Amino acid sequence: MEEIPIGKVTHYYGHLSVGIIELSDALKVGDSIHIKGHSSDFVQPVLSMQIEHASVKEAQPGDLVGMKMDQKVHEHDSVYKVIG
Repeated sequence: MEEIPIGKVTHYYGHLSVGIIELSDALKVGDSIHIKGHSSDFVQPVLSMQIEHASVKEAQPGDLVGMKMDQKVHEHDSVYKVIG
């Protein structure tokens, strides 16, 4: 599986299990992402995303998106899109 870097985690809301990702590349619902950091390393599908509490199907570079995380993430964790 190939991976391309698409952003970084900027915040994590533990009580909601929601991570905020600042994107450096496009991302859409249906993609799979790999989150990797000091104590994070997992792959999950993008089931839904929000920009400022509004659901979106696709987000562009520079967007800050919120999404439910399968596991705890941390600020500065790297986010990759899984290709193939």
